[in-house]
Amino acid sequence: MNYSIAIDGPAGAGKSTIAKAIAKEMGFLYVDTGAMYRAIALYFLRKGVDASDTEYIAKECSGLRVRLDYDEEGRQQVLLNDENVTPYIRTEEVGKMASRTAAIPAVRAALLDLQRDMAATSNVLMDGRDIGTNVLPNASLKIYLTASSLVRARRRYEELKEKGVSCELAQIERDIVDRDRQDMSREIAPLRQAEDAVLVDSSDMSIEEVVSTVIAEFNKIL
Repeated sequence: MNYSIAIDGPAGAGKSTIAKAIAKEMGFLYVDTGAMYRAIALYFLRKGVDASDTEYIAKECSGLRVRLDYDEEGRQQVLLNDENVTPYIRTEEVGKMASRTAAIPAVRAALLDLQRDMAATSNVLMDGRDIGTNVLPNASLKIYLTASSLVRARRRYEELKEKGVSCELAQIERDIVDRDRQDMSREIAPLRQAEDAVLVDSSDMSIEEVVSTVIAEFNKIL
């Protein structure tokens, strides 16, 4: 029997950081679905395509190949048409584009089967916006991980400052609030907490505390 853990939540809630830590401790395969959407967004940004051109995007999606691989140290790598695009997909520009293109049915369809196939063959921990509600509706455990917009903005601000990127906290928070609105209001698989998901608010929690909380919730189902 394969187990699956679905972690959903808004941008900046720490899903990837938490998911990687839990997957490593539990020996699960970590699947960063957001990175897959970012890879597609990067493709269209490079081509200068506007996210509103849904007809063109839908047509192009049929020829795109997105897959996950892992390096010698077990770190996930994202390949777009056989190019490793992992270093290029974490910019603010790509994130904003991904939020818009992820609302296009053809984009979601292009990745859905791949994500479900991973869960069918391995113990997986998958994070994103609609994992528990759409991708893995029968996941063994569903977590909705969130934090206040200010806390999420501060985390992103510190991350960017460490990289030497000039930024303003207030603007980052505005961007996060806008991103939340886009993700929660899209017609296809909007961001929402699944009815059977466990709510975890990490605003006042350390990474270690969140990891322990999720693992404790998983142990309850065994």
